[in-house]
Amino acid sequence: MEREGGIAVLISIGVLVLLCVVVIFLFVIFQRRKNTLLQEQEDAQKQFEKEIAETQIEIREQTLKNISWELHDNIGQLLTLAKIQLQVATPDNIKEVSGTIGKGLQEVRALSKLINPDFIKNIELYKVVQLEIDRFNRLNFIKSDLNIIGEAHKLDSKVEIILFRILQEFFSNTIKHSKATTLNVILDYQKSSLHITAEDNGVGYDTSKDTKKGIGLLNIQNRAKLINAKIDFNSEIGKGTKLKIIHYF
Repeated sequence: MEREGGIAVLISIGVLVLLCVVVIFLFVIFQRRKNTLLQEQEDAQKQFEKEIAETQIEIREQTLKNISWELHDNIGQLLTLAKIQLQVATPDNIKEVSGTIGKGLQEVRALSKLINPDFIKNIELYKVVQLEIDRFNRLNFIKSDLNIIGEAHKLDSKVEIILFRILQEFFSNTIKHSKATTLNVILDYQKSSLHITAEDNGVGYDTSKDTKKGIGLLNIQNRAKLINAKIDFNSEIGKGTKLKIIHYF
């Protein structure tokens, strides 16, 4: 009996030791996975911050290009015209001179909003999209329209930076390549999501064959993933191009 009792004790001790080993092993595995997950999260956050910084730089560069172009080709032309008008000014056409100068001042005021150093840091999507739409119409680039549905409000600043850059890329392609005559944008603010639609009536293209634009679409998709937004992109030859974005709050 004593021998059997001793064996039972040894078995019990062995089982306890084994359980301890298993628990320690599982704990080590758990800690490693936890540390790996934390490292991945830290790396993802660093990558996200890097993408935000790069996106801000891209927006700033594009904005400076727009300002440079307007100063040279738009405001410069208005000032030249005003100078010519002043050289031949008479009491009868002085209002025309005043009108040209007034238009130039309006253009400068519009540009001043983009020069503001807080423009990039404090982007409010519906406001900056409206500025872009107004610029397209003011400069006769393309007949553009922005329709806001629901109550427009500010989202997380980093989310709005990414969304604006995506739209900025779409707008740039529309202006440069699509040969479109109209551009329509919808910002639909719903209870827990923002639905964005940007559509032009341009020539469109075959997304499966155009490598360069395919890369552009890939960049848009990658940026959307950063903020967990869904992208739906459609373009057909002769039927224009449409971009849909859904971001959940």
